[in-house]
Amino acid sequence: MDKDIKQQLEDLQKRLRTAPASEKAKIGAEYNQIKTEYEEKQRKEQKEKEERELQEKLNKDPLIDITVPKLGDKVTPFGLHPITIITREVEEALIGMGFIIEDGPEIATEFENFESLNIPTHHPARDMQDTYWLSDGRVLRTHTSMWQNYMMRKYGPTFRAICPGRCFRNESTDATHENTFFQIEGMMVGEDVSVANLVYFMKEITTTILKRDIDIRLRPSYFPFTEPSFEMDATCIFCEGSGCSVCKQSGWVELFPCGMIHPKVLEMGGINPKKYQGFAFGFGLTRLAMFKWGIKDIRLFNSGNLEFLKGSKEVLS
Repeated sequence: MDKDIKQQLEDLQKRLRTAPASEKAKIGAEYNQIKTEYEEKQRKEQKEKEERELQEKLNKDPLIDITVPKLGDKVTPFGLHPITIITREVEEALIGMGFIIEDGPEIATEFENFESLNIPTHHPARDMQDTYWLSDGRVLRTHTSMWQNYMMRKYGPTFRAICPGRCFRNESTDATHENTFFQIEGMMVGEDVSVANLVYFMKEITTTILKRDIDIRLRPSYFPFTEPSFEMDATCIFCEGSGCSVCKQSGWVELFPCGMIHPKVLEMGGINPKKYQGFAFGFGLTRLAMFKWGIKDIRLFNSGNLEFLKGSKEVLS
């Protein structure tokens, strides 16, 4: 204890023993105050000393990353979700072809999701998509095509853009159908855009992502927002075209619904269809991931199955 403080406390103790009763309370309070302040000062100095000693020790010790697993520790080999991987690969491929990436909300107005795509209220094409409606009249988007009108109004009559994202439909789930899935919408608009441009880009995208050259075919189809409309199929990689349960014994797997943008859709987007044309495609990222990695059940993507994320052969098969 500091000599001065010690001396003060001893003097106060002596005075306390001989002082009259009327002064003892005052002397006792002074004694306690000095003692308390001194002890607090001592605690603070001791804490600072310990912190200095600890810091000096840390400065001398080698740096160690405590997040690095110790030798012998079992490390579980997890990675990015297949949908994340395939989305990044598709985006990278399309950026290389001059496409811009767009993003938007998963909740759409009735106009955005249907009417801007030439699907009026009583159109039969709504039967398979009248699905998750909200109380305010909006809907969980049933396809990424809802962004066609937005992209045309934003970029004008000449552009290339894509919009990846999650979609929702009231599906009867099975190995190839799910109520929550991922799509990517792509558009190219300009002068003299033709079906030949559409076929070229679809072939390039498929080859780049799957890292293999596969046969494709266009089948006539119908979509209210394209004219003419097609389904683009690719040779089934599971059976190499011989027929299996995945391709329903046809030897082909549907990949890309696509077509030339309908003149009415161009007009609603503020683009003159007599001067400009465009094509649109909206393929399933989930389906493409299945195709690339040989995943036979689409329901695995939303299952939360960690063995699936490890790439377990038992789960994938």
